[in-house]
Amino acid sequence: MSRTIPLADHRTSRAAERWETLLAGAPGVTAGAPLADTRGRALKDLRISVTDRCNVRCVYCMPKDVFGRDYPFLPQSALLSFEEIARIARAFVSLGVTKIRLTGGEPLLRRHLERLIAMLAALRVDLTLTTNGALLAKKARALAEAGLGRVTVSLDALDEPTFRAMGDTDTPVERVLEGIDAAVAAGLAPVKINAVVKRGLNEHAIVDLARRFRGSGHIVRYIEYMDVGATNGWRMDDVVPAAEILARIDREFPIEPVDPNYTGEVAERWRYRDGAGEVGVIASVTQAFCRDCTRMRLATDGRLYTCLFATEGHDLRSLSRAGADDATLLQAIAAIWRARGDRYSEIRTAATPRSSKIEMSYIGG
Repeated sequence: MSRTIPLADHRTSRAAERWETLLAGAPGVTAGAPLADTRGRALKDLRISVTDRCNVRCVYCMPKDVFGRDYPFLPQSALLSFEEIARIARAFVSLGVTKIRLTGGEPLLRRHLERLIAMLAALRVDLTLTTNGALLAKKARALAEAGLGRVTVSLDALDEPTFRAMGDTDTPVERVLEGIDAAVAAGLAPVKINAVVKRGLNEHAIVDLARRFRGSGHIVRYIEYMDVGATNGWRMDDVVPAAEILARIDREFPIEPVDPNYTGEVAERWRYRDGAGEVGVIASVTQAFCRDCTRMRLATDGRLYTCLFATEGHDLRSLSRAGADDATLLQAIAAIWRARGDRYSEIRTAATPRSSKIEMSYIGG
């Protein structure tokens, strides 16, 4: 089966014209001044995708029938260089960003990633990375030494058949578990473990994961299966609601709610009543949290997106490579955020069109 999806690396002759229009009427911006979008949300988080490639083919992100051997991934020349990423990140930090997360695809596939981490660590932000864990055991020590603070590892099941089915991969689950152990040994803790739950595939993994990581200091976060991109065949019937996830855990290990760590925290926090740690749920489908969203996403090729479910981005790469100075770059980012009004998850219905949304593997999770 084949499906048509929008290519992410097209550049149009209207790029310069769009920037001119956006910047012409934009108010000035001062580094360090508060910045809010049209719904009063502050800019605090930046997700940076460093590659659109991945070494697994998760059914909810990069299904193999689309992302096969002949899929046209971005050429090296289309990717932002580490220097370009660091320059853009500096602009974001001057506008109030305090947290940067590196994503992909699979970010550990980007060669010499430690060099970028060292450049970003110099910005003194909360610097984290999300990985599928397949390469983590080999790279954890170098990542930590470069200045990475923490890692989040994707792990959808502990039993081999389900793990391999969810990831459409031959990677053994033990390799991911070894990666988690290596991350702890390197000081990249606490480790957050993300599990996407899809009806009919891995509901049994909910309690399995809770049992495995209780008392370990790791935090399992269960994610409702979301309609990201245009290729994962999302249906509402496939969603296991957060309420059901929590009920399954509570029957085995009683839990109670915990206040969020900060405004805009993605996961709703719950702790075990016996003190054995905590779990989280990310309920973008059934309990939308758009009202507190503080994130922007920088794609692999330099487009800037204001929502995970976006259909269109702003071409920072072309602006930067055309010679824009730091002040212009700052102004452009501020103008994009100030115009932001995204609230996709609040207005989603089962009938919402999905054919033009950007793939998650391109802008990160």
